[in-house]
Amino acid sequence: MTADPRTPARAQHPSVSLHLLGGFRLLRDGAPVVVPRGLQRVIALIGLRPDATRSNLAGLLWPEAAEERALSSLRTALWRLRQDPCCPLAVTGDTVRLDPLVHLDVDDLVDTATRIRDGDDPGLVEGALAAGRHDLLPGWYDDWVLLDRERLRQLRLHMLEQVAGHHLAAGRHGEALEAALEAMAAEPLRETPHRLVVRIHLAEGNAFEAVHAFYVYRDLLLRELRLEPSAAMSALLADTLAPIRRASPAGAAGPAGPAGPAGPAG
Repeated sequence: MTADPRTPARAQHPSVSLHLLGGFRLLRDGAPVVVPRGLQRVIALIGLRPDATRSNLAGLLWPEAAEERALSSLRTALWRLRQDPCCPLAVTGDTVRLDPLVHLDVDDLVDTATRIRDGDDPGLVEGALAAGRHDLLPGWYDDWVLLDRERLRQLRLHMLEQVAGHHLAAGRHGEALEAALEAMAAEPLRETPHRLVVRIHLAEGNAFEAVHAFYVYRDLLLRELRLEPSAAMSALLADTLAPIRRASPAGAAGPAGPAGPAGPAG
């Protein structure tokens, strides 16, 4: 990762973007920059922990090394990075962060989720479906990566569920279903998006689709975890479809299974 001394003056402030979702990618003016794996870890951690001190960074990057040796390794890495304008850093006292001109995709995900949660910008709903579609740094197993990966995964799941809920409340059932299915794909065993799917089908008057969605999830949960859906999800379907079951001759057979609501015949 080296700078070209022949870079023209107009490139003094290039566009730099750091992508950590779906894998490490550093782009300078749209062109990929090859970064050694050791420096990738340093850059990624600085991006994810902008307020961390040098001691914090060194301890996370080299947890098995003695403190002085870890700090020495960090100093060497920072020296190498400061020699290269492809990933500019801002050093203030004992803290190191990415230069403000570096665009970080994780920041986009957090900002979108926050604004959707606060209801500041309904126009962000479309972008929320694609935001953070990939996990943080897949294939990396550092403890600090695992913690942030789960944090961002939960953030995105809640964001998608909020988007689905907003659409459902507004009667936009197609958009609500799209967001709920996106959340379901991200975590198939999570009940909340499945519950949303059932509610959306019921709001549309599609009783069969609602029952089918319930039993697809129930079968998945039994097969993977030997668990039943929650009482809240079962009650949602049972209460809503009770008049239909009572009016149907098949309702005389009673509930099919411990979940309560009668299952479809086929």
